[in-house]
Amino acid sequence: MKKLIALIALALLATPLFAQKNLLPKFVRKMLFEKDSSKHSSYFLLPVLSSAPETGVEIGGSVLYSFYTDTLSNDTRVSNIFGYGTITTKGQSRLSLSTVYWAPHNTWKYTAGISYINFPFDFYGIGPDTYKANKDHLGQKRFKLNVEADKRFGKYVYLGFMLGGFDYKFTNENPGGSFDTNPNVVDKKGGTSALAGPVFIFDTRNNNTYTTRGIMITSYFNLYQGLGIDYDTYKGGLFNIEISQYNLLTKRLVLGFDIQNQNLTGARSPFYLLPTLGSDEMMRGFYNGRYRDRNLIAGQAELRYRLSDRIGIAGFAGGGTVYNKSFTLSSLKPNYGGGLRYFFDVEKGLTIRADYGFGQKVPGEERQSGFYLALGEAF
Repeated sequence: MKKLIALIALALLATPLFAQKNLLPKFVRKMLFEKDSSKHSSYFLLPVLSSAPETGVEIGGSVLYSFYTDTLSNDTRVSNIFGYGTITTKGQSRLSLSTVYWAPHNTWKYTAGISYINFPFDFYGIGPDTYKANKDHLGQKRFKLNVEADKRFGKYVYLGFMLGGFDYKFTNENPGGSFDTNPNVVDKKGGTSALAGPVFIFDTRNNNTYTTRGIMITSYFNLYQGLGIDYDTYKGGLFNIEISQYNLLTKRLVLGFDIQNQNLTGARSPFYLLPTLGSDEMMRGFYNGRYRDRNLIAGQAELRYRLSDRIGIAGFAGGGTVYNKSFTLSSLKPNYGGGLRYFFDVEKGLTIRADYGFGQKVPGEERQSGFYLALGEAF
């Protein structure tokens, strides 16, 4: 699976250097090569093709549509609509639609998303020390909806509010394993909740797609209220704060730092709401969900070098962990890696990103690692 996706990514990134542009369809040439300084809308299509024993062949794609709500001003940021959909030969599927909408002059920022997943995943346990031998394969059906509106006050501060909800359902495909026997796993069948909470953002970035200077602090607190006969007594919350800083070292070299902290509150700890280590944005190289617990802290540094208007490279390193009550430095897990960038829209600073990350080496296991193909920078 990794090799197949890697070949697709490398082919896309190498196209500007080696391919004969005139042999490609017109819409591909427009999508990948044309420069446009007139602030017109643009799109990018990314195919998905992979294979795994538990899913069979997975096929689909994603599309990013980017636009400006005000083409006359120079300060309005890029808005986008992102859609993703795949289906497998074993009947699983993943669908999502999201948007980030910047009002003219950035006076308001709106975000919204809706997604449905009918897709399996691997459960390893709870806490900062889990083992591959305890892996259980779970079936998952998940529906999520969220909307958020943030109003700017002054030049850099946004205050907003978030509303949403989710429904999780799980089936255990390995009865009698660690998922069934671990007493720390709460709400094994899933649950339904509504959520709401405040949002605070401090944003001095010079650009919201490929940032070279500035800082961004994002903080929110989601309050959960359980719904349904079996879940209506659940009350909890999730606090998140993330700080990203960008430093322009030379005309083409940027050094970025990113730190994130998450804390699950409330008396109960539904296992699927526990913060998890590993994604295509933070702690690259770790399987998402290999480590999960009530609290998470992680950080990373990334050095980005722009070889040309179209091509860039990056190297990153970081560390993080999850914990129940007490954080210890000895539980921190390292990650590092690097990747390539192709700027398919130079004016808007939009990229396709291919990264390979390495994580922790657990005794008796292979070093954890992962390949990531995504649209946009990690942070």
